[in-house]
Amino acid sequence: MTNELFKNRYRIPSTRAPWHDYRHGTYFVTICTKTREHSFGEIIDDGFGDPIMRLSAIGEYADMCWREIPLHFPHVQNLHGILAINPISETQNFASLQHGQSQRDREIRQTDNVIMPNNRFGPQSKNLASVIRGFKIGVTKFARQNCIPFEWQPRYYEHIIRNMDELYFITGYIENNVANWDEDRFYG
Repeated sequence: MTNELFKNRYRIPSTRAPWHDYRHGTYFVTICTKTREHSFGEIIDDGFGDPIMRLSAIGEYADMCWREIPLHFPHVQNLHGILAINPISETQNFASLQHGQSQRDREIRQTDNVIMPNNRFGPQSKNLASVIRGFKIGVTKFARQNCIPFEWQPRYYEHIIRNMDELYFITGYIENNVANWDEDRFYG
C-alpha cells in the first residue's frame, strides 16, 4: 500500500499495466467471490466418472450475464474467461492476436526500464474495467433481488493475452478447469 492520500484516504496502487491501453486488447479475466465462496454451483460426477459443473441459481444468472456482455458492450467478444475488446472504430476478432501487441505497446516495450510517470488509463468507460464493473453489478443486483447472500472480492485479475500461443494455452486451461478442480491450490 502506498502512503499517498486521495480525498483523505489511503490509495491502493493499481494492479493494471501502466504501459497498456485497456480500451482494446484480449484478456484472460479471473473474478473471485469474497473469501472464495463457492457461490456459483458445485462440481459433481456426471454418472460416467467425469466431473461437470452444476450451476446454482446465481451461477446460472452469472453465466447468462457473461454471455450477454456483447449485447451491452458491442465492441467486446467473450469466450469463457476471455474478453476481446475491439477498438470502437474497428471490427476485429480473436484472430487479431496473430498481430500481437498494439503498436503503442510495442513502442513502449522496445525501451528497457521504461518509467511511466502517471498511470493513464483514460476514461473508465468502454474499457476492460467498465465491462467487469457492469458484469459484477448485474450479478450483485440479481443476488440482492433474490435474497441470495453474495459478495465479490474487490478488484479482479487480468492477463493480457499477447499472442496465439498464450490464447491456446489459456483456452486449454479453461476447458480443463472442472476436470482439474481437485488439484487446484485454491479449491477448498
